[in-house]
Amino acid sequence: MPDIPGKSAQSLQVGTTQVVTLRGELDLLAAPALRARLDMLTAGPCPDLVLDLRPVSFVDCSGLGVLCRVRNRVRARHGRLRLVTGSASLRRVLRHAGMAGVFELLPRMPVGVADQTAPDTVDSAVL
Repeated sequence: MPDIPGKSAQSLQVGTTQVVTLRGELDLLAAPALRARLDMLTAGPCPDLVLDLRPVSFVDCSGLGVLCRVRNRVRARHGRLRLVTGSASLRRVLRHAGMAGVFELLPRMPVGVADQTAPDTVDSAVL
């Protein structure tokens, strides 16, 4: 898998699930590289993707756009996308953007995934 600019990364696959932890800010600067990375992970049929957003400190409209794009790609391929977040501010942003209920939100990593080694960590500051 190609490197993310400025940082080498490998995806963690747990069974058929791809797990990616995002860190920092999901903003205009991070969006292009993140979009490309998530497009690669959702290119096949029936993708099962877990995005751990717990370390994310900020999401702007570009970040929301990337999340919507990956959701649409996953749904079009009959897959599943789960966002792991305990952030009240992210939930508030989703609600104000009219996207409450659009994503499957989990407060912690799914059973079976949490027990595995550390997932691919994508630091948006270096994307």
